[in-house]
Amino acid sequence: MVESRDLRQCLELLTSHELAPLDFLGDGSRLEKMIGLVLAGPPVGGSSQLTGLFRETRTRLREIDTRQLRVVTLGGGTGLSNIIGGDSRRPDWADDPFTGLKEIFPRTTSIVCVTDDGGSTGELLKELPLIALGDLRHVLLSSIRRDLLRTGYNLDDDGARQVAFLLHGVFNHRFGAAPATPEQMAVESGLHAPGIPAGLREYLTRLIGLLYSDPRLRLTLAHPQCLGNLLLAGAIFNNIDPGLSCAEVADDQVLLHRATMSGLAEITERIGAARGSVLPCSTSPAQLQFLYVNGVLVTGEYKSGHARRSYPVDRTMVEFFRPPIMPDEVQNAIREADIIVFAPGSLYSSIIPVLQVPNLPELIRANSHALKILVANIWVQKGETDATRDAPERKFHVSDLMRAYNRNIPGGVDGLFSHILTLGLGEIPGSILQSYALEDKEPIYLDRQPLREIGFEPVEAAIFSAELLRRRRVIQHDPAAVAQAIRTLWCLREFDLPRENFSGSGALAPVAVVQSRTREDFSHPCRKLHTIREWLTGLPILGADNGIGSRHPLAERRRQRLLADLQAVLWRHPDILLAHLRFVRGMILVDPVHWSRCQEWDNVFSFYAPEDKMIVLRADQAEQAARLEMAFLVALGQSLLGNYAAEKDMRPIREGGERIGRIYQLTLRPPGDRVCFFEPAELDTYLRLARMRRSETNSLFYTRLVNAEEGFTPPGLLFGLFYTWYLDNRHASHIEYKMSIMRNTVSDLIPEQVKIVGRREGLIDFFREIVFRHQRTFLAPGRRS
Repeated sequence: MVESRDLRQCLELLTSHELAPLDFLGDGSRLEKMIGLVLAGPPVGGSSQLTGLFRETRTRLREIDTRQLRVVTLGGGTGLSNIIGGDSRRPDWADDPFTGLKEIFPRTTSIVCVTDDGGSTGELLKELPLIALGDLRHVLLSSIRRDLLRTGYNLDDDGARQVAFLLHGVFNHRFGAAPATPEQMAVESGLHAPGIPAGLREYLTRLIGLLYSDPRLRLTLAHPQCLGNLLLAGAIFNNIDPGLSCAEVADDQVLLHRATMSGLAEITERIGAARGSVLPCSTSPAQLQFLYVNGVLVTGEYKSGHARRSYPVDRTMVEFFRPPIMPDEVQNAIREADIIVFAPGSLYSSIIPVLQVPNLPELIRANSHALKILVANIWVQKGETDATRDAPERKFHVSDLMRAYNRNIPGGVDGLFSHILTLGLGEIPGSILQSYALEDKEPIYLDRQPLREIGFEPVEAAIFSAELLRRRRVIQHDPAAVAQAIRTLWCLREFDLPRENFSGSGALAPVAVVQSRTREDFSHPCRKLHTIREWLTGLPILGADNGIGSRHPLAERRRQRLLADLQAVLWRHPDILLAHLRFVRGMILVDPVHWSRCQEWDNVFSFYAPEDKMIVLRADQAEQAARLEMAFLVALGQSLLGNYAAEKDMRPIREGGERIGRIYQLTLRPPGDRVCFFEPAELDTYLRLARMRRSETNSLFYTRLVNAEEGFTPPGLLFGLFYTWYLDNRHASHIEYKMSIMRNTVSDLIPEQVKIVGRREGLIDFFREIVFRHQRTFLAPGRRS
């Protein structure tokens, strides 16, 4: 009879010889071999004695009781949801809803990013002064537990699985146009299906009723929505006095904090997740900003994720609308955690925003007893990691992830995690990787030695879902495998499995980080949109069928359609300040037949008329969304210059009877007569960057020499085009071409190239700091300004 051994004895047998049994488990570190053993079992073909030892060790590792361990996970929606209990947005999630970390570590607390602004979350932000709820909903659904459903609603296993299936349908129910009544909404979402316990159905039915009875929530039904987000909003507003307006709620951060935490705790418990198991990293609304290495700063997670700037992201900042509040529950969970896990997700819009909440990274570092693990991303995220900051032409590696985190997390990555759990791609068929490559997706490559040199232990394991790979040819983290790997890492640390020695130079040195900041001069998106709507409602829109002088009111249906399109443009670009609208008193649509503006310098069919403060568009530009956006933004940008020009003139320069060039002359209005967004010194700065020369004897007079055949963009038009390019480079190819010189290596052997690049950088800095009023940020290495 073979004597039974405990885990410590098994580990000693596996590692105690020069040629140890562990060496028969293939390549990799000891940690990787042990995780591989737990996930895949003993290798085929070994001796019966060795195979028995492997099986016994595997059994001991898998039976270690971790139910009392306190685990904290941090991240965004899909990655965090998936490792907690499976990706709850997948249609087949309910086939296996009880998996992942919550099964092995039932005392898991998720700390969720709240800066998402796309999809139905963005639609909700248009009306309510809340944090982003989409990622919270996603993680909340994944956190539903079988044991809590059973005890809470007196169900058996089949009943608990049925409830999870039905809740999946209710929380992911989407609609374009809301049903006319709450009863109809409940029916269409599946809430009345057999299997939902009466108490749970009654609670969710009450929240749906609130969406229709509360005037503040009813506004959200005018937008395409996900019902789960609305239920969360209803749970929060159920804790807010119905007599308070959204503006009053937005101004009372303590009230909003309490209502958010109370509503979230209640709905969490009602649907069968542990109370307090899903927490926002902050209850203060915020937005993400992305600083690219060329100096352009873009606001909005959704906008940046869909941008194609052709430059890597250098920094990410979180901008709060009020001083941020971190819940006490978050602080306590981090302090008490035995294991801290950073979930996989979008590099700049998942982990980093959470760690920019003031004092949150310090809390993690202060917990010195916890095992701290980063689960690395699998794929390059388009718009974020597809361009490597230090060498854009090469592949993206896990060490690049570390450097990006180090640049964007206050205090750097030191003390935040020690192990990096990565998905092993060795068992993925090449045909699968090729199919992803055709979709412009590439793996993030593991580079072991560079990681060890900066003080991290890479752990590569087969933590992908073999079932998804087989059925759908999709590669995604397997929540059960990730949970088993994390439990194995904890067990091996607790039982002191020796680690391989590696020579590392220590942690990355922290760099200066742009801290999260509060912009109280900014409004929550819903309040800003309310002001935009008021402005648009009072905006005269005129038609001009026989030239700009013959104006008439636009047909009401056409006017309303155009106003809706303009509202969409202004919503899409959060960097546009409300102050940018104050110089526009109306809009004129001119019949193309009677469009008389000189197009000598451009093919832009819009302009700003300062004499009556009107934006003038050729009417056909309003018929297609992209053309309207470009035309409107160019003219809106020009409006910031106001009536700055008293006189503009282009005169020929002749020599010996031959025209050799031209001189563009600009006379400014005196500051006292000028209606303009800029102070005199700011306007002078812009004109100099636009290559205008100020007279030494008359500070209001500027000139620019133009060679005979050289193209020329007047400073007013240049401003409008650059304004448009800064907001979305796809709309201003002319400027994109001019700015392409910044991608080249600048040589001091060509002084003119240095000057040109310096002017381009100066323009970007001017627009970032003066036009869009962003505070001065750290410039990327290589910038001369």
